[in-house]
Amino acid sequence: MDETTKAVETPDSTEQISKLIRHHVYGSMAVGLVPIPMVDFLGVVGIQLNMVRKMAAYYDIPFSKDLTKNLIISLIGGAVPASAAFPVASSLKFVPIIGQSLGAVSMPVIAGASTYAVGKVFYRHFASGGTFLTFNPEKARAYYEEMFQKGKTVVKGMKAEPATAAA
Repeated sequence: MDETTKAVETPDSTEQISKLIRHHVYGSMAVGLVPIPMVDFLGVVGIQLNMVRKMAAYYDIPFSKDLTKNLIISLIGGAVPASAAFPVASSLKFVPIIGQSLGAVSMPVIAGASTYAVGKVFYRHFASGGTFLTFNPEKARAYYEEMFQKGKTVVKGMKAEPATAAA
């Protein structure tokens, strides 16, 4: 959101979108536990796509699955350090025992943090009046990186919460 754009936010919208993001982060963390390499990665992208679709509906923004998928992949793919963690953590599962253990530990955190970051990026964009057609992944990349780092901390805190906290 640039400095001249006022966000269209209310306490109610902030709470609803935060809850939407949180639920999809939990879903991404669960998919990150899938022991099959790259299936987890594809599952997380699907969860992120669903989250952004619901967010778009909340803001009454027309949704295009293909366009949104391309925007998400461009956003994540351009954030090289963060995006590299995704396939690396997933590919670790190819290594018997040790790799599977490392992948099972790291992938849920990376998947959750990425979903958190994607959610925060699109929330900020939509709340400022943006649409899919005005979204620029290159301009959003720095914010994605910032939210990805914050998301790792948030996800680690969520892992410590009881399962009933997600409801």
